[in-house]
Amino acid sequence: MKKTIFNYLLSVKEEKGAGYIVLIDPDKNSEKSLEEKISKINECGVDAIFVGGSLILDNNCEKRVKMIKSLSKLPIIFFPGGISQLNKYYDAMLFMSILSGRNPHYLIGEQVIAAPIVKDLGIETIPTGYLIVDGGSNSSVQFMSGSNPIPIEKPDILVAHALAAQYLGKKIVYLESGSGAKNAIPNHLIEAVKRYIDIPIIVGGGIRTPESAYKKVQAGASFVVTGTAIEDDNTNIIKEFADAIHGSN
Repeated sequence: MKKTIFNYLLSVKEEKGAGYIVLIDPDKNSEKSLEEKISKINECGVDAIFVGGSLILDNNCEKRVKMIKSLSKLPIIFFPGGISQLNKYYDAMLFMSILSGRNPHYLIGEQVIAAPIVKDLGIETIPTGYLIVDGGSNSSVQFMSGSNPIPIEKPDILVAHALAAQYLGKKIVYLESGSGAKNAIPNHLIEAVKRYIDIPIIVGGGIRTPESAYKKVQAGASFVVTGTAIEDDNTNIIKEFADAIHGSN
């Protein structure tokens, strides 16, 4: 079997029961804080790093991704917020469609624009169905993509979208309530999706405690993503998240 980042992620799930991924927004980190954060991430049992954000307010994204790549011992995976963030320093990328929305630009338009550049850069792609679930606040990704979130009281709609992602050939379904969401995705929704699909489930948004992360894996998450929870001076909690997620099965 060809050694790929996707196969690495599958092996993490197989060996540890679930994987822990940290999301870094390249717009929110000075070089000094990045260096400290990556050092902590390397030491604390994290399995991979997602890099990306809905909006970049300066011209230093590529510089920061290069720095993250140089410091990290882990795979660096592009979490796309827009084609302007695409560069050669990623090991792989989530080639995402926002399937929960009906905005054609984020279903296929942005992907068509990006595809030739991705081919030229030689970046591994991981086809991903991205489903935005209502997290109790208007998230950046929701606003920027013009996508209405799936209501939490409509599990049948979420399940149908997840199944559609699988039947469209996506390798992963990403359930997202948004960065800094008031509420994480309810565990019963993860359980409902898990009952119906066979591909791995990533869960992110609003997961603030290791206990909450543990329960997401118990409900069926294959990978748990945290971002806001480890920002600023809260990097000491990274190992607690890793231990909770890896100890869930």
